[in-house]
Amino acid sequence: MRIFGEHDEATLAQLRDVASRAEKAALMADGHVGYVMPIGGVAAYRDKVSVVGVGFDIACGNAAIRTNLTLSDLGGTERELARRLNELADEIQDTVSFGIGRKNRADDAPVDHPLFDDPAWEAVPAKERASLRSKARAQLGTVGSGNHYVDVFADETDTLWVGVHFGSRGFGHTVASGFLALGQGRGWGDRVPEWEVLLPLGSPLGHDYWHLMELAGRYAYAGREWVARKVVGILGGVEVELVHNHHNFAWRETHDGEEFIVVRKGATPAFPGQKGFIGGSMGDDAVIVQGTPAERADEATLRAQKEALYSTVHGAGRIMSRTAAAGKRNRRTGEVIRPGLVSTKMMRAWIKEKGVILRGGGPDESPHVYRRLPEVLAAQGSTIEVLHVLKPLIVVMAGANEFDPYKD
Repeated sequence: MRIFGEHDEATLAQLRDVASRAEKAALMADGHVGYVMPIGGVAAYRDKVSVVGVGFDIACGNAAIRTNLTLSDLGGTERELARRLNELADEIQDTVSFGIGRKNRADDAPVDHPLFDDPAWEAVPAKERASLRSKARAQLGTVGSGNHYVDVFADETDTLWVGVHFGSRGFGHTVASGFLALGQGRGWGDRVPEWEVLLPLGSPLGHDYWHLMELAGRYAYAGREWVARKVVGILGGVEVELVHNHHNFAWRETHDGEEFIVVRKGATPAFPGQKGFIGGSMGDDAVIVQGTPAERADEATLRAQKEALYSTVHGAGRIMSRTAAAGKRNRRTGEVIRPGLVSTKMMRAWIKEKGVILRGGGPDESPHVYRRLPEVLAAQGSTIEVLHVLKPLIVVMAGANEFDPYKD
């Protein structure tokens, strides 16, 4: 196992448990406890896929678009720029939907995308198929809540970027839950424990899960690209470059001359020269990185890349749970059962200091609950190169009280 960075014992115990069933395993520097497999974990299997390893938010990932605009295109003076950024933040919030279904002004998501006619839908039980497809259509192009976002950034040349983070929404959650139950000998829709179920790809169950997982990946790509391009349009810009990666997914890959199924749970693929967009938090810079090309890598770097299964971090990594940060309230009465460690005032002070215009969000997603991204990237060493540093200008998230069962 290759472990980057420092981690608590619970996270390391999860990695050791996963590694006992995998052929190869690694942990990225943003790692923390997850469901069975730690967030930031990477595991390689022979002809098997881990349902809980891929996770409930199948194909969650990041997309970033570099535009043809610069800060000067938004306003000549500081006051003009501030006014325009606030107008844009409002328009993004009013246009893009956060939560369960599309409910804002945009209603042109690609609901007729060819993915809705894919043969993989036949793997969903017949009695569930129509309702799941209908749910997927309704949620395509919605961002969700939790740590999912739409951001506008400026890089080191003041070029504007749009970044988004979310996954396959209720579609992926339903597929993951269904196959987790089927893999434990229960029925689709039954609630079962989060155990690691390894499905052989040669089995009917493994075959069906794999094809629906890949379909969820196409779904997530379509949703993220639609939202990101919608926001580029709101800015009045043109797409120049797209950087797009899943970080909750499984891939067929060759390592040491042998084919494996590589599961990355909260980890970004980073083969030499492959680009990735990695977010920090609502009040921290993000980055565009690439796996260090072989011609610039020394022997130690090449070894570390190989041991990481050519992976890197997907974010800064949580150091505080949502409940610890925001506290706990009685849902019926609103009474505070346990106060949180992070207040709205603390969050707003950090955001104000950073100069970020925030719409939505809550203390459970405050910068206080995350590691600092530069430290996490440093722990990955020379396996990656930072190509661009992105300063957040606008951050739009679901409101703190937005109900969304698929936010993770």
